[in-house]
Amino acid sequence: MRKSFVFAIAAVLVVLYSSLFIVYEGQRGIVLRFGKVMRDAENKPMVYQPGLHFKIPFIETVKTLDARIQTMDIKADRFLTSENKDLIVDSYLKWRIKDFSSYYLATGNGSISQAEVLLKRKFSDRLRSEIGRLDVRGIVTDSRGRLTTDVRNALNLGTSDDDSSADSAIASAAARVKKETKGEQPAFNPNSMAALGIEVVDVRIKQINLPDEVSGAIYQRMRAEREAVARRHRSQGMEEAEKVRAAADKSATEIKAAAYSQALVLRGEGDAEATKLFADAFSKDPDFYAFIRSLRAYEKSFKNDGNIMVLSPDTDFFRYMKDPTKQRDHVNRADN
Repeated sequence: MRKSFVFAIAAVLVVLYSSLFIVYEGQRGIVLRFGKVMRDAENKPMVYQPGLHFKIPFIETVKTLDARIQTMDIKADRFLTSENKDLIVDSYLKWRIKDFSSYYLATGNGSISQAEVLLKRKFSDRLRSEIGRLDVRGIVTDSRGRLTTDVRNALNLGTSDDDSSADSAIASAAARVKKETKGEQPAFNPNSMAALGIEVVDVRIKQINLPDEVSGAIYQRMRAEREAVARRHRSQGMEEAEKVRAAADKSATEIKAAAYSQALVLRGEGDAEATKLFADAFSKDPDFYAFIRSLRAYEKSFKNDGNIMVLSPDTDFFRYMKDPTKQRDHVNRADN
């Protein structure tokens, strides 16, 4: 009897434990009964918020969906600009589930991989379209923020055309959601991610590169442009240097000419003053002046060895050498 009671208590605890399930923070729960989704009055899947909930044990199972923001890294791909130039663009986007019931129906039982396939195709088409409207300068400068904003809005709100295969796939999934549910549905563009219950939070471009076959030519052209600018600046500098040098040479020549002219004037004035002084001095005693000139002539004539002079002894040049008394009288007169 006691064993039966213990067994009954254990069975009740197992059934009670099996009937409880917890939806953790950052998750949402959807209950499946015999593999079919539990739906509300509008035939939408019932979504359970975080907390403790009950279910029928062994009959109902719970599938959880991640409510957190997801990051999807986009593989770098080649895009063509409005200038018909290729760019290698590396990017990523962040998304989350906004309408869990629509997301569950559109993605085939809440498959994240299926949602990312649709999202990646739509993102690639829109990014290619937006880049095709801009040139390289606009993409790598101020227009990058506007570019990513336009792509995000196009993903969330949809576009006017649905010719691409990605738009067709999204529209097909949105039509399946509308068909499986009842009641009035929000007015979404059928090729928008909002129709699938997905919200794109952010779109970012990590890196923009040129293809290898193009980057070399671009760098060579940039180098040639910089070298041309350098040559222009160098030639302008040489021209300015020549102007400065010519002005300096002209100024130096003018200064030298003025100085030389002034020196000649001063020298002429000095020579005139010296001549006047000599003339005044020698005019007082012409004989003494003649005697001094003769001595200077003797000094210049006989100061070097080997000088030969052929003169007559009676010449006036030797008159002071012939009469020493006369020479002594001139010296005494000069001393006095």
